Formats: sequence, C-alpha cells, structure tokens
Amino acid sequence: MIRSFLAIELPKTIIEKIRELQADLKHARADVRWVGPEKIHLTLKFFGNIEESKVEEIIQAIEESVGQTSSFSLRVRGTGAFPHLKGPRVIWMGLLDEKGILVPLQKQLERNLEKVGFAAEKRSFQPHLTLGRVNSSRGKDELIWRVEKHQEEEFGGFGVEKVVLVKSDLRPTGPIYTALREVRLGISK
Repeated sequence: MIRSFLAIELPKTIIEKIRELQADLKHARADVRWVGPEKIHLTLKFFGNIEESKVEEIIQAIEESVGQTSSFSLRVRGTGAFPHLKGPRVIWMGLLDEKGILVPLQKQLERNLEKVGFAAEKRSFQPHLTLGRVNSSRGKDELIWRVEKHQEEEFGGFGVEKVVLVKSDLRPTGPIYTALREVRLGISK
C-alpha cells in the first residue's frame, strides 16, 4: 500500500516567502505544529492508502483530466485560518487564480478519479497552502494578530505546468514525500 496524494509543487521563490512568513508567525510563540516550508504544496486530491497496482489507472484518470488544460498561473496572496480566524485550527496562505482554471481543473480530477474508485471530497475545494496546525490556545491572540497583519499581503506568483502524484511515508520526524509520477498539463492523448 502507498499513502499518496496529488499536488501542485511550489517553486523555491514561494518556499522562501513561506519560510519568511512562518518566521514572523512563530514570534507569537503559539502552540502550532508548523509544516516545513519545503513540504508545503497545493493538494488537489488526497488518496490515502492505495494499492500499487492502482497507480497506472490513477495516472490515466489524471492525464484525462489535465490533458485539455494549458499551463496557468497562481498568485499567493494573504493569510487566514480554518475554520475561522477567531478560532484557528489551521493557518494558511491563500491562492488566487485570476483566470479561473484551478477549481474547474480540480472538479474534473474529482470526476475522473471517482470513475476509478475514489470518492469525491464532500467539502468544496478551497485552494490554500497549509502553514501549520494549531494545537491549543496558547499564544492564540498574538498569532491571530500576526496572521491578520498579512491578510492582504502579496507573496508572489508562479506557473503551473504539471501535477505530481506524491508518495507520503509517515515517520515520527514527519512525513517524507517522494514524487511517484509527474503529469504535464495540456498534453492530450
């Protein structure tokens, strides 16, 4: 069994911005389990544990989904929290898709992956980058203040040319991610 997910990887420039932002947020000394900047990505679909024999079928469904979509750009903008800022559980950076390509692409992926046995996500897709998970209310007020300070901030943009099927090995020190396969956008079969 392979624990896996489908993601869009981030360029080094954005990872560096994440590192800088997290350094500021960490000054709150809040009880947050921060995600290592190099492990942050945009998850399009979480599969959980899959049989290795399913990988080809999954790749075909992904190719069908992204084959008609040309590369596009995303901007990283603002910060926030789920479920809401006053009671944060997850701290995130927002993603802006000015051409409106990402959400339809993710919906198409859900439809095609449902055909090969992966139930569609019940919650609506909200593109974001998870920075950390809040464990308790310690330092919460300052954390909220620091997150609010960056709510309108622009962190840069990047082009999306491929999606990546990633293997996730859970370890006591944190997950280790390995790219299993890359699928380029706009390459119809």
